[in-house]
Amino acid sequence: MKILLTGATGYIGKRILPALVYHGHQVVCCVRDRNRFTFPSSLHGQVEVVEVDFLKEDTLNNIPKDIDGAYYLIHSMSTADDFSELELKSAQNFRKCIDTTTVQHVIYLGGIINNEVLSKHLLSRKAVEDELSKGRYHFTALRAGIIIGSGSASFEIIRDLVEKLPIMIAPRWLHTKCQPIAIRNVIAYLSRSLFNTITYDKHFDIGGPDILTYKAMLLGYAKNRDLRRSIWVVPVMTPRLSSYWLFFVTSTSYKLAVALVDSMKVEVVCKPNNLAQALEIEPISYQTALRRAFTKIESQEVISSWKDSLISGRFDQNISEFIKVPKHGCMQDQRSLPVNDEQQSLEKIWQIGGDTGWYYGNWLWKFRGFLDKLVGGVGLRRGRTHVHTINSGDSVDFWRVLYAQKEEKRLLLYAEMKVPGDAWLEFKIEKGVLTQTATFRPKGLWGRLYWYAVYPFHGPIFGGMIRKLAG
Repeated sequence: MKILLTGATGYIGKRILPALVYHGHQVVCCVRDRNRFTFPSSLHGQVEVVEVDFLKEDTLNNIPKDIDGAYYLIHSMSTADDFSELELKSAQNFRKCIDTTTVQHVIYLGGIINNEVLSKHLLSRKAVEDELSKGRYHFTALRAGIIIGSGSASFEIIRDLVEKLPIMIAPRWLHTKCQPIAIRNVIAYLSRSLFNTITYDKHFDIGGPDILTYKAMLLGYAKNRDLRRSIWVVPVMTPRLSSYWLFFVTSTSYKLAVALVDSMKVEVVCKPNNLAQALEIEPISYQTALRRAFTKIESQEVISSWKDSLISGRFDQNISEFIKVPKHGCMQDQRSLPVNDEQQSLEKIWQIGGDTGWYYGNWLWKFRGFLDKLVGGVGLRRGRTHVHTINSGDSVDFWRVLYAQKEEKRLLLYAEMKVPGDAWLEFKIEKGVLTQTATFRPKGLWGRLYWYAVYPFHGPIFGGMIRKLAG
């Protein structure tokens, strides 16, 4: 069967792609920018990539007409005033386009709906679900709450909080109940529901066997990691203060923190159904989901991470628009050194950032990340998903990978830190020589003043870094 997969660059999309191929499907991946989409070489021949932006109707012609099934995995955690209108328009364009194809079944992954009280984002997801259900195809809505798995936003936030804070002064929404679900169960529900007639034209809440408060989830994580933690819940923390609390302590962006706090005030517990039994799925407990997440992390087998999604930073345009580094009106710091061993230097470059660090003056990089957090930037806490591999679209601390070609020995990064302009950092090895280039395109007078203010630090930082990489 030919399956259309939207949201293919997202956390869930990257996870379900191998599962669909494993079940023998030909998968058409819809992406806004093919330059930030990579998939395992083992899937080549069974995966087709098309560039589609469901907010731009002229791109919908790229979707083939002979598809049999489709997944709608497009979500926004934006705090823009019009995000719900944009999500609804995207769903409308998808439905109208898919209605012209041979599709039989569409599956949507949304959020658990409490009919009494809903956050803005859950209201928007319900509106999207209602819109998708109007199509001339069989429709299934799966509604999930907190997803626990290596690289998931929920898991990483819990991990940040518990690992870093022995004592937590927390907001009262920690008493809210939820029903977490393991990522493995989510993928099983999504893949086994496809073309299964018992799921046609219905919606189902999906969750694990445990109903927990957020406080219990934090303490459960601490128990799993053999950590002693104390949590004090106070009623005086407003949603804004709660958002800042999440933002400064964890690796989440501020706009994601706002959206999460808005949703965490709402209880998300599944309404009973027999879908797990019908699909022969064994619900995974919260503690087991945590253990499996750490197994993946320790074995360097994390397939996808929310940190690599654009919502984790401030990059909201196609990567291809920034791959060509400008020269006109730019400041530049370029350094070159012969390398002792090309392969060794290349491996160092490919491991830069995250736990490896920046090879020289790491405390200065951390201080710059701290300052970035203070002004609402991403800081250094995102790290990187994989230690040894890097792909276009990945995040590396407060950088976004624009281009990564090991065969060409070239890595190009774009700064997602808050700066008055645009910044690129490029590493390239040619004929035994490593060239390291920092380019800054200032915006107005403040941009130029910023460049000259930080320029004195370039010598020790960039000079030390290239010496370590070349040595």
